[in-house]
Amino acid sequence: MSVEFVLRLVGMVVFAMIGVQSIAFFRPSNPEESTRLIIALTLAGAAIGLLIAPYLTTRPFNLMRAKLKQMPASHLLSGVIGLAVGLAVAALLYPPLSGLPEPYGNILPVAVSILFGYIGLSVMIMRQRDIFNTIGPRLTLGGSFLDFSRKPSDDAVLLDTSVIIDGRIADISKTGFVRSTMLVPNFVLNELQYIADSSDSIRRNRGRRGLDLLRRLQEESMVPVKITDIDIEGVKGTDDKLVLLAKQLGYPIITNDFNLNSVAKLQGVVVLNINELANAVKTVILPGEAMPVKIIQEGKERDQGIAYLSDGTMIVVENGKQFIDQNVEVTVTKVLQTSAGRMIFARMER
Repeated sequence: MSVEFVLRLVGMVVFAMIGVQSIAFFRPSNPEESTRLIIALTLAGAAIGLLIAPYLTTRPFNLMRAKLKQMPASHLLSGVIGLAVGLAVAALLYPPLSGLPEPYGNILPVAVSILFGYIGLSVMIMRQRDIFNTIGPRLTLGGSFLDFSRKPSDDAVLLDTSVIIDGRIADISKTGFVRSTMLVPNFVLNELQYIADSSDSIRRNRGRRGLDLLRRLQEESMVPVKITDIDIEGVKGTDDKLVLLAKQLGYPIITNDFNLNSVAKLQGVVVLNINELANAVKTVILPGEAMPVKIIQEGKERDQGIAYLSDGTMIVVENGKQFIDQNVEVTVTKVLQTSAGRMIFARMER
């Protein structure tokens, strides 16, 4: 027997009793009419109680629990402090308000308490950083620090499944370029485990590689790597959950997934794309520059040779087919930058 069913029964009984008590408003003229009204009001009250009991009990409770689960700890703490301050101000106004003539003496203290509690809670959540920056840059609780002086986007970054499997984030983190705490939501970890348990050998190897790289990241990273259990209720897709979580917390997402990158940017989420970073740090090569390369294969067109830079950039060498497996000097003629990467065209030095 579920809790909701029990609450429906309790609500049915309570509202049936309220229906019986409400007969006083109808003032029946005779006992027979009174009996019919009692039966009708009892049945009506029982039906209403049976229908709406969950919406007065379990549904609001579950909704509030889900919201609290998603709310950052700093917002929750600020809300509690703001509510306490608002109620304290309302308590100072209670004596003069309670001395007013009826019915104002009974209504106004309650109304003022609700109003000031709401104002204190709202102001504290919306302006928490400004307020705590005024009081002090850091609030110490139990030996840990809640830093309100920084923006949320500077506190942490969220890692998605693809960037963990890719592995380059581990090397980047060791260089010190990532200065924020790296958060891995539980639903991302669950997806990695699901991929690692796949019957497909390629997917299984990718998943296991991701789990190994995550362990390496926790051991070698210069910044903390934490697993967070913050979840988004009612959303199934991992990417959708990650985008909504980033919006709620104000954290950027580190990824190399093109689709996730596009969707997140459309929703106003800051995205740090590993592929874009890799393209940004490639060696700048301009037309007219000479460079030594090793031609390793022939190209698609006649007499073309193909060489590669250390970062994987392909160089198409005109008339380079006859120099396969040789180190030669070439002159850059054109550089093309596409969404798939960079391509360099060159000709043999004369």
